[in-house]
Amino acid sequence: MHFAPPRDLTARVVFASALYDLVVTAPFATPWTATRTIEQLTRVHQALALSGSFALEGPMSLLFLNLMGSIVVVWSVVRLQTPTARLGAADTVGRILFSSWFAFALAQGASTLLVAFLVLEVTWAMVQGLTVFRVLRARRLATIPS
Repeated sequence: MHFAPPRDLTARVVFASALYDLVVTAPFATPWTATRTIEQLTRVHQALALSGSFALEGPMSLLFLNLMGSIVVVWSVVRLQTPTARLGAADTVGRILFSSWFAFALAQGASTLLVAFLVLEVTWAMVQGLTVFRVLRARRLATIPS
């Protein structure tokens, strides 16, 4: 597979967003890498003496981490191959949902380490959302008869 950054601004933003997702979520895609990643994140949580709980234990937690990691990796590859405004819009909606679940987990006492992930998720939702929805709106307006 060859991924070349596109020239169009919207496609570049969607591509960069997909690349970010791939890098951040690939470590959660397999039981072996997820276990190591969780161990490292637990050490960071403890070393920084962060508040909240960072408890991810057992085969069910690992299963859901792997499912999330796997599907986001696949979704990232799709957007790397085809970085369109429409896929960027769908991803922006997903980012808003992910941000909601991060905020919910924080409100329920999850580790404040999640704040870093939340900030990145909200930032990508705003950057990508502003870019793709502007393009989609312009396209929609261009199709409305005068």
